[in-house]
Amino acid sequence: MSAPADVPIGVLCLETIFDKIPGHIRNPSTFDFPVLYQVVSGATADRVVNQGDPSLIEPFCQASRDLVARGAGAITSGCGFLVLFQQQLADAVDVPVFASSLVQLPMVHRMLAAGQHVGVLTAKREALTSRHLATIGAEAVPIRVAGMADQQEFREVMLEGRRAELDVERLRGEVLTVAGRLADDPALGAVVIECTDLVPFACDIQRLLGVPVFDIVTLTNYVHASLARRPYQ
Repeated sequence: MSAPADVPIGVLCLETIFDKIPGHIRNPSTFDFPVLYQVVSGATADRVVNQGDPSLIEPFCQASRDLVARGAGAITSGCGFLVLFQQQLADAVDVPVFASSLVQLPMVHRMLAAGQHVGVLTAKREALTSRHLATIGAEAVPIRVAGMADQQEFREVMLEGRRAELDVERLRGEVLTVAGRLADDPALGAVVIECTDLVPFACDIQRLLGVPVFDIVTLTNYVHASLARRPYQ
């Protein structure tokens, strides 16, 4: 029988070509437990982020079933915009599914004092709609959103898929520029990073803003811990 720490987490992946650096959910070194990856053919950033293409629901559901067949004890994803498919994905398998870091929004909100806001760092601000929030009961959460779509390195590499090579320091600067837009909010109480591509810079974001920072990696670690409990004595 496998030790609890060996329970793998399955990751639904978009079809992308850029380098996945440490801290990214698609870099296995990010975790100290096993992860299983399943790329969904045709699931481009454009179809997921811009279109929310419903024809992708079944391919993602099938990929979820494949991950369970491979031994995944829970399933997450490499794109926060898959929150639109949260319920369908959860219904497709018999293990926990957390399709997006955004499922943390209601919990984070409840941690904060009345009047405080949750900052959301997202790939594309205008693509994140009330429909996305409603799927996880977060439509009433007071959020402040900052998006990366106007940043050249992020746009060319992540959103448009023009090249695989990533200028890490250039992207770091872009992330901090966008995160800095949240610093003007005196009521900012925490940040949830929607976009998995920004998570490698979570420490930089926290140093800049001085608030708790939640993302898909914090959530994945949390869920894995619930699957890998050990006796206290």
